[in-house]
Amino acid sequence: MNGSAAIVNGRIRRIRARMAIGHLLDGDTLRQARAVSVCGERRLDAQRSQNGSTMPTEERHVKWVTREHPKTDRIACPWLIRTFIDPAAEIVYLPADQILAFAEREGAISFDATGARYTHRDGLCSFEVLVEEYRLSSDPALALLARVIHGADVSEDRDVTPQSRGLLAIADGFSYLDLPDERQLELELPVYDALYAWARREIARRAD
Repeated sequence: MNGSAAIVNGRIRRIRARMAIGHLLDGDTLRQARAVSVCGERRLDAQRSQNGSTMPTEERHVKWVTREHPKTDRIACPWLIRTFIDPAAEIVYLPADQILAFAEREGAISFDATGARYTHRDGLCSFEVLVEEYRLSSDPALALLARVIHGADVSEDRDVTPQSRGLLAIADGFSYLDLPDERQLELELPVYDALYAWARREIARRAD
């Protein structure tokens, strides 16, 4: 199951988030971050091999490009990419009319934009498309999280889960802070760590 790897990567991001908001870390914590990062990638490699969700070698550790001024899908997708697909992915935000040219020039993977490789289709949001394309839907907690994100991202389906409107409010709030896109991504990723942890607990509760 991918849940353990997601927790490891969540720990990495929480350490980075502490650095981002000005906390000073001692040498032991920095060493822990490096060790967790290496361990997390090894676990991800092993788990991808087991569950068939391995990303093609040529697509690992590459740039992923999407529209600037991110909201729900353009934060949720990078969380999914770095947690389950490519931990070293570089996320690039650009004006919509520059995305496809950038992807072609840089060999980047485009998402959540008109004409992008991965974007809305058949009623699915971009997050759901990535889950489907990389065969991650066997994780029931991730499937539940995808429904929450769908409701927050797709205006016609706001009430698909009770949590969707709350996630939309959080996404709107971050967008109102007028942060640089990369900074917003860094600070907002832990929201999805928390939502995934909730989803795992919720699935376990339902199974009891």
